[in-house]
Amino acid sequence: MWVVYTGCKSLTTPTMLDFITIGDSTLDVFLHISEASLSCQINKEACLLCLEYAEKIPVDSVTKIPGAGNASNAAVGASRLGLKSAIVSILGNDEIGKEILAGWKQENVSTKYVTLDAKRETNYSTVLNFKGERTILVHAEKRSYALPKLDGTKWIYYTALGPGHERLEKQLLAHLKRNPTQKLCFNPGTKQLRRGLAEIKPVIARSDIFIVNKQEAELLLSDGERPIPNLLLAFKHLGPKIVVLTDGPNGSHATDGTNMWSLGIFEGPVVERTGAGDAYATAFTSAIGLGWSIPDAMRAGTANGWSVVQHIGPLKGLLDQKKMQATLKKFAKIKATEKRLLSA
Repeated sequence: MWVVYTGCKSLTTPTMLDFITIGDSTLDVFLHISEASLSCQINKEACLLCLEYAEKIPVDSVTKIPGAGNASNAAVGASRLGLKSAIVSILGNDEIGKEILAGWKQENVSTKYVTLDAKRETNYSTVLNFKGERTILVHAEKRSYALPKLDGTKWIYYTALGPGHERLEKQLLAHLKRNPTQKLCFNPGTKQLRRGLAEIKPVIARSDIFIVNKQEAELLLSDGERPIPNLLLAFKHLGPKIVVLTDGPNGSHATDGTNMWSLGIFEGPVVERTGAGDAYATAFTSAIGLGWSIPDAMRAGTANGWSVVQHIGPLKGLLDQKKMQATLKKFAKIKATEKRLLSA
C-alpha cells in the first residue's frame, strides 16, 4: 500500500469520504500537429502558436479523452491513490456524458453528486498538441451551478468552473463554516482567476492548501514578476495554511509561512503536458491528508506529474499506490531543499 511506504496510516473510515472534488468536466479531443511554429519572447515564457491562416493543417493523430477537466482529473487521481473520492459536476444528458459517468464508476469515483443537464451538452475541449506543449480551445456550456448537500468528507478540492459559479462558491464557504473540520484545497481555474484576487480572497483565506502555477500567481497579484519567496508569502499572508507554487519544468515550491521548500522535476520523456498540474496538486493534497510532511508531499506530486506527461491526456498516467511507491523509490535521491523565510 502507498501509505505503508512512508509509514503513515490511512485516514479512511468506512462511513466517510476522503476527497470530494468540485468542478467542470469535459470531453478532451487531442489533435497532434507538426506543421506549426512558435513565436516567443526572449525569456521564452510567453509564446504564440502560429498556424498558416486560411489553410488546411494536417493532423497527425486524434485522441479522445472523456472525463477530463481539473475536478475529474483530481477525483480519478485520488481514487487511484486509495482515497474514497466523489465528484460534484454537471454533464450533458448525452452519449458523452454517459461515457464519462461509466469511466468514473470504473475508477471507483462516486457519482452521487453528478447532475445531468437535459438542455445542454457535455463540455468539449480541443487540445492542440505541438512539441509536447498544448493549446486548449474550450467550449463550456452555460450552467446553473449549485452546491448539493454533501456527506461527511475530510477534504474538498475546489477547482475550475465556468461563468456563474459565484453562487456555488458562496454556498461552499457557508458549508465549510458549518463544517470547520473539513479541509479545503483551492486550485482555481481560468474563470475564477479572471475574477481577480479581491473576489476570490475569501476562498484563499479558508484554504488549507492553495495551489497555483507561477504565471497564475503573477496574474492574480497584477504587479509583474516577483521572486518566488515573495510570491509564496504574498498568498500565505492571505490566510491559507500551505501555499504551493508550480513552475512547469522548473519544479515547484511550497511554504507553511515559516519555511520554504523547493523541488526540481523528476527527469523523463515528455509526450504531452495536459493534466500535469492537476496530477501534482492531487497527489500533494492526498499526501498531506495522509499526514505526510510538505517536502514528502511535494515528491508525491512531482512523481504523479512525471508520470502523466509521458502519456496523451491527463488520466492515463495517474499513478496508483504501487506505482507511486516505485516512482518515489526510483527518485529517492531527489529531495526538496529547505530554507527559512523572513517575514515579508
